[in-house]
Amino acid sequence: MGDHAAFKALYDRNVDRIYRLAYRMAGGDDLARDVTQETFLRAWQRLDQFRGDAAFSTWLHSIGVSVALNELRKVDRHRKRERPLEDTAFVAPASPRLDHEALERLHEAVDELPEMYRTVFLMHDLEGYSHGEIAEALGVAEGTSKARLFRARAKLRESLGDAMQEYA
Repeated sequence: MGDHAAFKALYDRNVDRIYRLAYRMAGGDDLARDVTQETFLRAWQRLDQFRGDAAFSTWLHSIGVSVALNELRKVDRHRKRERPLEDTAFVAPASPRLDHEALERLHEAVDELPEMYRTVFLMHDLEGYSHGEIAEALGVAEGTSKARLFRARAKLRESLGDAMQEYA
């Protein structure tokens, strides 16, 4: 089924990024840990299906996105995330400080994005995935990823007005 030491090395190299993505998609530590664990479990079980057409990390992230979306659907939490965006500061790069009201507006606006736009927005703008990686992970064309990000940003600008000037 696979070499445990090699898989452990792949786990160590990728676990933080998978957790951050899961945390942002799921909105809470417990669910993010569950998604992270399930992602690596599925990867281990399907290691023989990895064809090497893309980087291992891209293949793993596609599993992670799939697991996260399935979990969100299962527990219907995609609109009821428990953690505000400022709580992700410990896993996110430093960003300008927003007042509480602005953060709340941003949190609500991101939550209101359709799932397909929110996922691309989180992966690209908060996690730093390339459109190629996003396309591979979601099973869509790279142009589709770009279009979804464009639409996500447009919807956020519409919802937030002046607070979104950096995305203008």
